[in-house]
Amino acid sequence: MVFDIDMIRAYYASLVEKVDEAKTALGRPLTLSEKILYSHLHPDSPLSNYQRGKDYVFFAPDRVAMQDATAQMALLQFMMAGKDQVAVPSTVHCDHLIQAQSGADEDLQRALDTSSEVFDFLQSVSNKYGIGFWKPGAGIIHQIVLENYAFPGGMMIGTDSHTVNAGGLGMVAIGIGGADAVDVMAGMPWELKMPKLIGVKLTGKMNGWTSSKDVILKVAGILTVKGGTGAIVEYFGPGAESMSCTGKGTICNMGAEIGATTSTFGYDESMSRYLKATGRAEVAELADDLSAYLTGDAECYANPEQYFDQVIEIDLSTLEPHINGPYTPDLAWPISKFAQAVKENNYPERLEVGLIGSCTNSSYEDLTRAASLAKQAATKKLKAKAEFTITPGSEQIRFTVERDGILDDFEEIGGVVLANACGPCIGQWARHMDDPDRKNSIITSFNRNFTKRNDGNPNTHAFVASPELVTAMAIAGDLTFNPLTDTLTNEEGQDVKLDPPTGLELPPRGFDVEDPGFIAPAADGSSVEVVINPESNRLERLTPFVPITQEQLKGMRLLIKAKGKCTTDHISMAGPWLKFRGHLENISNNCYIGAINYFNEEANNVFNAETGEYGAVPDTARYYKAQQIGSIIFGEENLGEGSSREHAAMEPRYLGVKAVVVKSFARIHETNLKKQGMLALTFVNPEDYEKVRQDDKIDLLGFDAMAPGENLTIVLHHADGTQDQFEVKHSYNEAQIEWVRAGSALNKIRQEAGMV
Repeated sequence: MVFDIDMIRAYYASLVEKVDEAKTALGRPLTLSEKILYSHLHPDSPLSNYQRGKDYVFFAPDRVAMQDATAQMALLQFMMAGKDQVAVPSTVHCDHLIQAQSGADEDLQRALDTSSEVFDFLQSVSNKYGIGFWKPGAGIIHQIVLENYAFPGGMMIGTDSHTVNAGGLGMVAIGIGGADAVDVMAGMPWELKMPKLIGVKLTGKMNGWTSSKDVILKVAGILTVKGGTGAIVEYFGPGAESMSCTGKGTICNMGAEIGATTSTFGYDESMSRYLKATGRAEVAELADDLSAYLTGDAECYANPEQYFDQVIEIDLSTLEPHINGPYTPDLAWPISKFAQAVKENNYPERLEVGLIGSCTNSSYEDLTRAASLAKQAATKKLKAKAEFTITPGSEQIRFTVERDGILDDFEEIGGVVLANACGPCIGQWARHMDDPDRKNSIITSFNRNFTKRNDGNPNTHAFVASPELVTAMAIAGDLTFNPLTDTLTNEEGQDVKLDPPTGLELPPRGFDVEDPGFIAPAADGSSVEVVINPESNRLERLTPFVPITQEQLKGMRLLIKAKGKCTTDHISMAGPWLKFRGHLENISNNCYIGAINYFNEEANNVFNAETGEYGAVPDTARYYKAQQIGSIIFGEENLGEGSSREHAAMEPRYLGVKAVVVKSFARIHETNLKKQGMLALTFVNPEDYEKVRQDDKIDLLGFDAMAPGENLTIVLHHADGTQDQFEVKHSYNEAQIEWVRAGSALNKIRQEAGMV
C-alpha cells in the first residue's frame, strides 16, 4: 500500500518549476536543503532570498507524525482549535507506553492492560479527525515513517525530536512540539527561522567493523550537543552514495543529538532500492525521473565552502568504530582509545547490559550485521556475558527477521527480544538490579545517554555505539574489549577472535508482515465520540492559558536557578511519568525535579522565599501560584536539549512561571516556550547569571512595549536591600509576540476561529 500517493504526485508535478524559480530568484545553484525548503514555502512567505539564521519563514509541510506520549497533549490542544478534520496527512504511533520488562508478548499485553484508556483516546480522536492510527506493537514512529511515509524531497514535522530519521530518505523532517503540530493540522502556516547549512562531505567507503552509526558518532564529537543548533546538516559525496538508505536514516536520526534542525541526504540508488523493497515502486519511479531536483546541485558539492556555512569532511575508509559517552552523546572515543579511556576515567569495566535496536538502529541491515556476530559466537562456543536485548523497530522488521532466522541467532547466545517499541531507549525499562547505588556500565545502539535516561539510575554509565559493536561488547561483558584486536576465551578454554560483521542491506526474500498494525480513520468522523473519562488521572481536557501581564512580572520569585546541563529529561522526566502525558495537572508534579539547584547542588529541593523553607520544585511553584506570585527560572547553556516534549514548557506555564532566562536555548524548547505564551529570554551578558540570588524579588520590565529586537530589563531586588539590573534579549517576532499577548499560540488560533 502506498500512502498519500496523490499528494506525492502533486508535489513532484510542481517541483521542477518551484526549484527553477528559486534558483532564478537567488541567482545561484541550490543545495538539497534549499530545494526542499523553497519548494515548501507557504503563500504567507513569498519567494525571496531569505537570510539563514535571521529571517523567520512560513512553510507548508506535507505531513505530521505524532507518537503516543506527545500525541496526547497535541491532540488535546487540537480539539480546542475548532476544526473538523486535519488539514494535512497525519498519523499517531503507539510506541512509548510499552515498558520493557520480560519480553515482547508479555510486555505488550501489560501495556494494553495498563494504558488502554490512553490508547482508546488516541484511536478515537484519530478516528474523529481523519488521522491514521498505528496501534501498540506496530513499531516505533520513525521506523514506521521511513517504511511507509517518507519520500525524497518531502517536508514533514513530528512531535518527537528524532523525526529527523526520515532524512535518510531525502526529506527535510523536523522535530517540533505539539503546538506546532496543531498549527499545521489546523491548516495554518508553520514558522521556522531559515536554517543555516552545515555540509558534511563523505569520501571513501566503510569497511570491516565501521558502520553508518560511526559517522554520526564522529560528527557528534566534532560539533558537540549544540554545534548543529539552527542548522540543517546535509551529507554528500561518494561516501554518502555508498551507504544504504537505512544507514543514512541512522545518521539523520542521531543528528538530533547535535541540536541540528534536521539532517538529510540527496536522492540516490540506495533510496530507490529501499522504496521498491518497501512496496513504493511508484514513488521510486517518480523520484528517478526527478533525481537532479532531489539532490544538491553539482556546483554546491564541488565547492561546498561557497554554499554551506560550515563544511566537515570525513574519510569513511579510515573512520574507526566509535563509542560515545557516558552521560552525553558527544563524548566520542575511537575504539582504539576507548579501553584506555575506561581505565583513566574509572568507568566500571564490567559491562552489565548490551541493548540493540530502537528507532536509530533496527533496520534489516543493522540486525543482520549484529546477528552475524551472534552466529559466530555460537559457532565459537561463546555466550553473551552481559544481559543482551534486541528491540525491533517495527512489526514488519520483526516478522521478517524472525522468518529469516535472525532472531534465533540472538536467542542462541542468550538474547531477549523486546516489543516493537521505544522501551529502554526512553526509560521505559524495568531494569533488574541488585544494588541501584552501584556504579555500573551499559552500552546501547540507541541515540541518547543522558544521566538516568535509560533506567532512572544516576549511577549508570551509558555508552552509545553501533549494533555490531554493542553485540561484540555484550558477548565479552567487558568495556575494555576491542573486537578488532582482542581475543575471548570460549567455553572450552580456547582463545577465539570475532571476525568483522557482515550483513544484508535488504532481505533477499523481501519484507513480509501479517498485520502491520495500521487502522485507517473513518471517512466521516463527525459522529465519532472522543473517549475521555472525566474521572481519569491520565487524561484531562485543557483549559486555555491566561495571558501574562506586566503587573504579573513584578515581584516575582525565583523558582529554580538550574546549574549545568538541563535537558528536557531534567525538566519533564519520562519513564514512569509517561503515563501522565495527557493530564497536565498530574504531569506538572515532575516539573524541573531533575534539574540541579545552583544554591545547594541538589535536585528537587529549592528555597521558598515566602516561607523560608525548602521544598520540591512543583510544590514551591504551586505555593507561589496560590499566592498569586509570579515565578521565574534561570538556567545555563543549551537549556532544553534532548526530546521535543512540550510538557517541559507547558508544566512551568501551568504552575505560574512567567519567564525562563538562560545563557542559550535548544531550538525546540525555545519554540515550545513561545508557543505556550511564556517569555523565553537570554542574557545579554552571560555573567549576569551569577547575580541571581535565591531570595531575590525579581521584576521584568519592558513587557508592555515588547517588540522584535528590543531588549527587556531584569531588576533583582536582593534581601539585603541592594539590587542588580541587567538587560535580557529575545528572538520573538511580531507573530510570536502576539502568541504571548493572547496567552498562547493556540489561543491565537481560537481567536481567529471566533472561539474566544
